[in-house]
Amino acid sequence: MPPQSASPLKGILFKVSSVTLFVLMQTFIKAAGDGVMPGQVTFYRSAFAMVPIMIYLAMIGQLRTAFRTDNYFGHFKRGFFGILAMGFGFYGLLHLPMPEAIAIGYASPLLTVVFAAIFLKETVRLYRWTAVVVGLVGVIIISWPKLSLFRDGGFQSLEALGAAAVLLSALLAAMAMVQLRQLVATEKTPTIVLYFSLTASLFSLATMPFGWPPLSLDVTVKLIASGFCGGVAQILLTESYRHADVSAIAPFEYTSILLGTVIAYLLFGDVPTATMLIGTAIVVGAGIFIIYRENRLGLERRLARKANTPNNS
Repeated sequence: MPPQSASPLKGILFKVSSVTLFVLMQTFIKAAGDGVMPGQVTFYRSAFAMVPIMIYLAMIGQLRTAFRTDNYFGHFKRGFFGILAMGFGFYGLLHLPMPEAIAIGYASPLLTVVFAAIFLKETVRLYRWTAVVVGLVGVIIISWPKLSLFRDGGFQSLEALGAAAVLLSALLAAMAMVQLRQLVATEKTPTIVLYFSLTASLFSLATMPFGWPPLSLDVTVKLIASGFCGGVAQILLTESYRHADVSAIAPFEYTSILLGTVIAYLLFGDVPTATMLIGTAIVVGAGIFIIYRENRLGLERRLARKANTPNNS
């Protein structure tokens, strides 16, 4: 069913605003430099995201109830996979051109389809399996030039390690998404958002004994800004689903590659390669096809239910 306050244009606006802020979050992290430990990045990203999230929940009168849950272990699992995905993703972001890190990360929704079929027993038919395979081929095209650097530099190649880290991040993010799909059956959205930021912050603090280098004021401000951007982006993302169907707004996720490419060129001098552009086009095309198929299947299921419902009028 469409959202109660359906307004597709408003939903799209919230979605694009959310994507923009997520890209700004990545920009602040990239600008912080590669001397920062991934655990530090995830801590600032998670802890300071809680500030706008808690303010927002207080404004809509849901802050008190957001802490109530009977599924602490479910939130723990989601937080565990989520924080690992963030850590590896941020490591890759620090050592790869930003557009490539974003594009390789598009493997996550493709892998989510695979894990949903395996762990949630969701029905995935030939069309979507084909789109997943094609999309993963695109991911290989993007990442292979970086991964091939292992042959020359071994584990000394930071770009190769960065590409491998983003791939691992995409896999872990897909596992976190499976956990999220299980949580939404019983948990409210504010509870899920709040507990993820809380558990992610605590998991990040656990990395402190492994060595957190002292940060300059400039780097600290950038990491705090990344947290605020991430928190506000999460709020806007949630709001977007209140105004439009998922199928209407999901394709706008891919505007991140356009924004990321422009920002990376202007701030960091990153120029996308032809291989990266070709691979990204394949991945985006496969992702949009999956969204289209899921929307069609959803419509078919609703029509089937309506046809099987007795008419009591």
